[in-house]
Order: sequence, then structure tokens, then C-alpha cells
Amino acid sequence: MSESKNLQRLPTRIADVGGIPIHRAIPQAALRKVGAWCFLDHAGPATPPPPGMQVGPHPHIGLQTFTWMIEGEVLHRDSLGTEKIIRHGQVNLMTAGYGIAHSEESQTLGVHAAQLWIALPDSHRNIPPRFQHYPDLPKTQIGDFAVTVLAGEALGLTAPAEVHTPLMGVDLLASDSASPARAVMPLRADFEHAVMSMSGEVRVEGELLPSEDVIYLPVGTTEVNLECSPGSRLIIIGGEPMDEAILLWWNFVARTTEEMQQAQKQWEAEAASTEDTINGQPRRFGKPVASVLRSLHSPSLEGVSLRASK
Repeated sequence: MSESKNLQRLPTRIADVGGIPIHRAIPQAALRKVGAWCFLDHAGPATPPPPGMQVGPHPHIGLQTFTWMIEGEVLHRDSLGTEKIIRHGQVNLMTAGYGIAHSEESQTLGVHAAQLWIALPDSHRNIPPRFQHYPDLPKTQIGDFAVTVLAGEALGLTAPAEVHTPLMGVDLLASDSASPARAVMPLRADFEHAVMSMSGEVRVEGELLPSEDVIYLPVGTTEVNLECSPGSRLIIIGGEPMDEAILLWWNFVARTTEEMQQAQKQWEAEAASTEDTINGQPRRFGKPVASVLRSLHSPSLEGVSLRASK
């Protein structure tokens, strides 16, 4: 490892989302975001009891949800009227902007995915909501790894996902024939990065990276050495450090507690109604999601002290 690399290994937190066990790498006390990436869950691989992962309608503001599907199929429904199944090797990008609601329903029992959020910059955080599906992503090879460029630019390729800050995301799958599989991945020196193992035995700069941990690489790192067992998989995300202070609570990204409180009250009112207007005002989160699942209720903000992250 060169002297310019300051590799920091951090634990993930175990949680459950819709019946699927996940490792939550971001946010945590020591790592609130990487560039504009403000949330990173590694979901599965898991085969829960029928009916599999079921997440009822819930709201988002101020962010983009980014789903990278490795195994399984999930039906996305949202308040724009979208109904789309995401399958192996595809990306869903939902821009919440001012407000959107959606549900997620497994169509297969087995699920393996990365679920990420991108904090929208102040200039874009109240834009109209939008949903985009990307079935075809740019691919290349580096060393003994097949690389899929998920977001931004990497290795001379640009992913189609429409993002609003300088960032990148790649999936690396080690060859089955190389033991060990090796590569040196070039990185932008003006980006900070994080590396997460998705399966197999992954070593970063010679250090074993179990699925329970994530490795952070600060600005100034120009490359990272990878060595993995055959068939291993990892993802690398990165971005220009986002110096805007943001608040993240439940499914919302905002700038003030008052914004959170307002969004929470609007969601609770809309979740209980099918009317086109609430108290004479248009619905913030759009039409009711066409899902048989019950809408999720927000936790209480009473007594919660939100800490801004930069």
C-alpha cells in the first residue's frame, strides 16, 4: 500500500428491510456520506419465507434512490403510476425531489442487491419527481475482473443514470478462472471512495474485507489494489466531497428539522386518504401507490435531535 493511501475499515450495522437481512454501511457515526452517496445497504443474498421482501408504500424527499439488482426480481410501484420489475444486472433510479412515494415487492424469494441513496444538492432537492429504469449498463474488463459501471464515469465509460453531483459507482466481479483474481483499480484523486464486499473473499490492499465491514478511502487516493477469490463480487462508490450540510431521517433528506416535520405531517395525512387534495392543497407525494401493501407510517420525531452531516 502506497503512503498516499489511508485505508480505514469500518463496521456495518445489521438490520432488516421487508424481511431481508441487510448490512448498512452508510450512514454511520464515522462515515455519514461518500460524496453525495448518503446511504448504502447490502441486501442479502437471502431467501426469506414467502412472500419474500415486501415493503409497503413510503415517501422520500430530497434524494435519489439507486437500486443495483444482483439476483432476484422486485416490482417497483410509485405515485407517478410507474410499475416496473427490476431484474438481474439492472438499475432503478428514482428521483424523489420535492416528494414521491413507492413500494417494493419481491417477485422471487431470493434477493441480492445494493440499495443506495444519493443526496440531491440544494439546487436540485425540490425538483419534480422522476423514475428511470436502466436495463443496459456499460461494461469493461480490468485485470481479472468484469466491471459494470453503475453510475458516473469510470475506466473511460459513462453510466446512463442521471445524477446531479460528480460521483461514480462500479461493480466488480472476479473471474472464476483466476485464483486469486487481481486488479489495480484507478481512482479519481479528487473523490473520496468506499469499498464493500458483496460476496466471496475480498482483499483490499492485502487486507481482508468481510461482508460486515466497509473500507473508506479519502481524497488523494489514486488507485486501489484488489485481490479476490474466484467469483467474488464487490462494489466501489465515490464522489466529490459534498460540503453541504444535510439532515437524514427515516426516508427524508432535508436541511432543517422543520422541513422534516412538515414532510412527515404531509405524508401521514396523505397515507390515510385517497383524495386528490389534502386540506385544500395538492398531494405532495402524488397519487396513492397502486399496491396491496399497507402504507408505512413514519416514526415519531418527538425528542429526536438531528445532527447535520458535512
